[in-house]
Amino acid sequence: MNFFKKKFIIPVVASAFLFIGTSFKDDFFEIAKQIEIFTTLFKELNRNYVDETNPGELMDKAIKGMLANLDPYTVYFNEQDVVRFKINNTGEYTGIGALLTRKEDKLIVKEPYKDFPADKAGLKAGDEIIQVGDVLLYDFKDEASQLFKGTKNTKIDVKYIRQGKVNTTQIILDEVEIKSVPFFAKIDDKTGYIVLSHFNKKASLETKEALEQLKKEGAERIILDVRDNPGGLLNEAVNVCNLFVPKNEIIVTTKSKIEKHNSTYKTTKDPVDTEIPLIILVNGRSASASEIVAGALQDLDRAVVVGSRSFGKGLVQRPVDLTFGTQLKVTISRYYTPSGRCIQALDYSRKDKNGMAIKTEEKNFNAFKTRKGRTVYDGGGIQPDVEMEETKSSPITNALLRNDGIFNYATAYYYKNPNLGNKIPVISDTDYLDFKQSLKVQKFSFDTETELALKNTLAVAKKEKLDESIQAEYQQLLAALQKSENTLLDKNQKEIKNLMVDEIIKRYQYQEGLFHYYTKNNSEIKRSVSILNNADYKTILKM
Repeated sequence: MNFFKKKFIIPVVASAFLFIGTSFKDDFFEIAKQIEIFTTLFKELNRNYVDETNPGELMDKAIKGMLANLDPYTVYFNEQDVVRFKINNTGEYTGIGALLTRKEDKLIVKEPYKDFPADKAGLKAGDEIIQVGDVLLYDFKDEASQLFKGTKNTKIDVKYIRQGKVNTTQIILDEVEIKSVPFFAKIDDKTGYIVLSHFNKKASLETKEALEQLKKEGAERIILDVRDNPGGLLNEAVNVCNLFVPKNEIIVTTKSKIEKHNSTYKTTKDPVDTEIPLIILVNGRSASASEIVAGALQDLDRAVVVGSRSFGKGLVQRPVDLTFGTQLKVTISRYYTPSGRCIQALDYSRKDKNGMAIKTEEKNFNAFKTRKGRTVYDGGGIQPDVEMEETKSSPITNALLRNDGIFNYATAYYYKNPNLGNKIPVISDTDYLDFKQSLKVQKFSFDTETELALKNTLAVAKKEKLDESIQAEYQQLLAALQKSENTLLDKNQKEIKNLMVDEIIKRYQYQEGLFHYYTKNNSEIKRSVSILNNADYKTILKM
């Protein structure tokens, strides 16, 4: 009798999981079996393990470990994660108004936003927060954002290190609104420029307001900048497209193995302007909703896309509420642009020998046609109509961005040059040599595959007590690798210098100053204005 009770309960529990997205027609028994095995293991482990266990922590790691084998967008949120996830989707929260990053035991201020609490408290990019209230960051292993929670006007004491000196300040929490459109302006008599940095719930509203204001000021053509935009809400991408195309246009379709998740998203409102010439700027960090906007307007021959190939994220996620305030964000479908393209670049169902998803090769891309018959391709992000080779990110540059090489130099530069103000920094050859030297002093790690493999080889050799016998060869290989990296630093000097200037400008003039600088100096914007000024725009779109 107990056997049958047990077998009855487990399928009911399993069906609750299956309801959120897994077909249970053929593999129902296998899933129920695996759930029972895991339940039994989890119970016996916690009951019998020699030391005290933390069931919540164990389960959290088990779930996240399971999902790690899928795509990186299918994510489990525990109760604390849910709060942060909602912040990213609404764009409003009570907080400090700064971008922070946690690396190892350090909490670094990456960017304080102008006139928000962190900025008013005097925090600067590069500051290392070591204590919040009575909590030492070194000992705090949970999500650091939890330390800055509270109602409006809550006062939080902060201790931080700046240039080797310990300082204290007090942050007064306030309502912080993360702008989807942090900047827009006319860049000449006829051209309006709009930066769309996120797709939160106000993205289309803010874009519309910017567009209408620019038209009032006399703008006769628009440059929409979605470079570095990681995406966000799909319906907001549709609504942004709707500003430039009529009602009832198909913008994106989603296809899933579950029929109810197959959807067609059409424009539903009257547009603002279906005729105004439009250019969209993209780069390798434009993803998801950004690619929907660029891809749809490209397919509809409504805009010319300029820049470098976008990231290639053609997967759609859906948040599913679970029990006890937890949540699963799960990939449920792929999205397709109006021409039928899925621009997903990585195939997460296929992995290489290192467990990395395999990238679709260009020779395997499929051709599609835009409304007017132009050829476009799937499989590797949105390829611009006007591709600018000089705007592509090199691997060495990506390593500098990923591991804060440029960021750390900008911090040092800021304190060496306190009176730069609104002037544009000029990175001389001497400055660049200083930058390269700072990387050596920091023993900066580029973390290339070759470098990581070399370090792992030495680590294994030490375990096997072989390191002394290969030390000379190891140092020789390391020196050759460092020489190669130095060559790449010189080869990509122009690209790196531009990023150094960008980061330094933000230190003195915040985001707004950087966007003002772009309007006069950025190569993609200059090229876009040139296209709009001559017959290229109409020629590209076959008008």
